[in-house]
Amino acid sequence: MANTSSRMLRLLSLLQTHRYWPGTDLAERLEVSVRTLRRDIDRLRELGYPVEANRGVDGGYQLAAGAALPPLVLDDEEAVALAVGLQAAAQGGVAGIAESSVRALAKVVQVMPPRLRRRVDALRAMTVPAGWGSASADVDPGVLTVLAQACRDTERVRFAYTSAAGESSSRDVEPLRLVSLGRRWYLVAYDLTRHDWRSFRLDRLDAPERTGARFRPRELPAEDAAAFVRAGIDRNPAWWAVEVRVAAPADVVRAAAGRWGTTEDDGDGRSVLRMRADTLDWPAMLLGTIGADFEVVSPPELLDHVQAWARTFDRATGPIGRP
Repeated sequence: MANTSSRMLRLLSLLQTHRYWPGTDLAERLEVSVRTLRRDIDRLRELGYPVEANRGVDGGYQLAAGAALPPLVLDDEEAVALAVGLQAAAQGGVAGIAESSVRALAKVVQVMPPRLRRRVDALRAMTVPAGWGSASADVDPGVLTVLAQACRDTERVRFAYTSAAGESSSRDVEPLRLVSLGRRWYLVAYDLTRHDWRSFRLDRLDAPERTGARFRPRELPAEDAAAFVRAGIDRNPAWWAVEVRVAAPADVVRAAAGRWGTTEDDGDGRSVLRMRADTLDWPAMLLGTIGADFEVVSPPELLDHVQAWARTFDRATGPIGRP
């Protein structure tokens, strides 16, 4: 019976990872006969999973949408990612779903095995939210959890790092905190090679390893980890300092910009928007969504960027290929 239950969970997991499975491939993955596979499919249907079957030589199975949400099977990384996402939503990142996120998070954490719960707790405790919207999803959840646990346990970490100039190096650091800022994740740590504090972008960081060596935390030369990362960004010429005068009241602009920028009243129903961005696409898109006239104060490259977008949108109003 235990083998059957384990096989059923494996079958459900496979059905959830692909839209369609040929019957022979599915039976091969499970190391059972096609006849046994049919019986397992019938058991899933009895449990409320809407499994559709296509008969014939190329017949197979797929999990369809049902009238109610059945239990889901998640692997370790998916479970951690789900819990972290629910935590972010519960903190008010998306309007109107905080209460539902708290309820869903309670259900997920309740059934998590202790080893996964420790990973989620470490990531939550060692992450400093710094505003400017949500972090990018490009970072491997495994990298996040390894670094979060090292921060929590005050354990030195070794990893490969690629600088903005494309130079690769090996780093040994004493990790302090993870910071989610804008569309990026950062690790604030003391670099043992350079003997100074550094912030590392996680999308440039590879193969972190916990060394087992413990350390006594040093004093960070900033108010907190988020302030340290912000200060580094302010000194980084690769980020754009954007200032725009907008013909709309400050509360309207502030509602559109959210935590991505600061808005000041400029009188006569106008306002000034200031923000920092690592790409000009986001300021251009934000200004378009406000739906009001605006004047680019800086940088001049943003004006060129908006003009290029304007030409593209203008061409879209006519036949494709029009000069």
